[in-house]
Amino acid sequence: MSRREITKRLAAIGEEVEQLDAILITHEHSDHICGLVSLAKKFDIPIYLTHRTAPSIDWGEVTPRLECFQAGCRFPVGEFEVASFTIPHDAIDPVGYTIAAEGIRVGVVTDLGYVTDSIKVHLRGMNLLLLESNHDLGMLKDGPYPWSVKQRVMSRRGHLSNEVVADFIRDDLDGTVTTLILGHLSEHNNHPELARQSAIRALDGRTLFTSLVVAEPGVQSDVFTY
Repeated sequence: MSRREITKRLAAIGEEVEQLDAILITHEHSDHICGLVSLAKKFDIPIYLTHRTAPSIDWGEVTPRLECFQAGCRFPVGEFEVASFTIPHDAIDPVGYTIAAEGIRVGVVTDLGYVTDSIKVHLRGMNLLLLESNHDLGMLKDGPYPWSVKQRVMSRRGHLSNEVVADFIRDDLDGTVTTLILGHLSEHNNHPELARQSAIRALDGRTLFTSLVVAEPGVQSDVFTY
């Protein structure tokens, strides 16, 4: 999102961009950093990203306030403990995050081709999990993308399908997760109801007290509190 859109959405939940304690970057792809340089130019907010990701971003004449780390490291941000972990994606040094404070743990993992065993370990004990459910395989195969792009999306360094996410829910979703948010849905190769129904069918086979939320493209989600 642009700086303007980020500012607008924060204001909608009563927050000001100037009050942000940190910005966490997962990787350098444009759909994840398009508002970053503009934010760095206007606000003195620490930007956390890996040593390898930082130089891949065109900062122009901006001198950002960077806090670089090695993928896999843990670091504090105020009262939060942030843990990073490597994910399989076609970026230079992509990471996911878990964030913990006051006994509550949140996991954020999008843009990955498959869920590795190490990622499954990192996502244990989460209370809220934001997980990518990027595409429906049928829609992707029949959709408008060139075949080379379709291959990239379906690869082990691409994106998670609804079907793969359902397998994760069925076999590996931790019982501690009370809120599961499906995110990073493709506007061309998925539909919120397809992602929802696929996840519901997987959850039906589990005895979990998990609330399912689908974060629709272009729509601000609810605020989640614990």
